[in-house]
Amino acid sequence: MLKIFFQVAFGDDGLSYKFSGNCLPSKPWETCPIIFELKKCVESVVGCSFNFVLVNRYKDGSDHMGEHRDDEKELDTQAPIASLSFGAVREFAFRHMDSRGKNAKSNIPKQKIDLYPGSLLLMEYPTNKFWYHSLPARKNVFGVRVNLTFRKMIKL
Repeated sequence: MLKIFFQVAFGDDGLSYKFSGNCLPSKPWETCPIIFELKKCVESVVGCSFNFVLVNRYKDGSDHMGEHRDDEKELDTQAPIASLSFGAVREFAFRHMDSRGKNAKSNIPKQKIDLYPGSLLLMEYPTNKFWYHSLPARKNVFGVRVNLTFRKMIKL
């Protein structure tokens, strides 16, 4: 499902992100002031506070992320997820949970959006409950893409 060249996380003390059998502890905000400044900017636009950010670096169109929902138990499911993009333009896709697989209950079309440098995608509740999302592989994308997904995590 996940094929990414590089990942790092920043966040409040003691937070970590557990997904796909991995555990990614957060580095303190002060270790990367620009990430903290971007967090404050995103919070002012969205009107919500975040305590964690996952940074993904995709070297080119071969790096991708398969369909998934962010459903980890540490994630505050009522809070939005804000996704800030830099670098190469990439297609982001949503597929409704009832439209997946051979025995799909519905035929809701897949929704696609191009994420341009500086774009901010906001997934508010209940988007993540009913829709899977992905970053498909694209052979014709040669540039680097960096994505920051700001989240609200719960300390367990």
